[in-house]
Amino acid sequence: MREYSRVDANIPLSVRLVSDEEKPDIRARISGDLTIISPTPYEEPSDKTLAEWLKYINSKLDFLINLLSLKQEGFSSLPVKRVNISGGGMSFFSDTPYNIGDVIELKTVLENLYPVAMYLYGKVLSCEKIDGGYKIAVEFINIDEDIRDYIVRFVFHRQRQIIRQQKEI
Repeated sequence: MREYSRVDANIPLSVRLVSDEEKPDIRARISGDLTIISPTPYEEPSDKTLAEWLKYINSKLDFLINLLSLKQEGFSSLPVKRVNISGGGMSFFSDTPYNIGDVIELKTVLENLYPVAMYLYGKVLSCEKIDGGYKIAVEFINIDEDIRDYIVRFVFHRQRQIIRQQKEI
């Protein structure tokens, strides 16, 4: 029995083999994650309308910074690939074969409420030759639970979209 729900999705994705020298330092991460920067404490304005507008402007600035980060790191030009994804790993088709046990970097953008660019790492579990390409299955490694939780939320969001589409038919 699988530990996580899975779903098929079309997502931006690039894949590369991780070198032996890189392996000790790899860790799944969100690109442009600014959570380590603590905002300067400020006194909230007594005017509630002004406070709401400032929060609104701040969220817009965060969104624009995120978009700029996506573009600078090449996330905006990733090819879209069909994958099967879960909190535990993913499978996808590739022109490149990988060996079982290889570690690969998965550079992707997952969108739930807003797009999140991330670097994920996986150990190749299988590589099956199919129709001139290869079906690759990987298990995520070196991943924190908050990133895994985001992937799980993406899966559930995508499953809800599929159910809504099926109801419309």
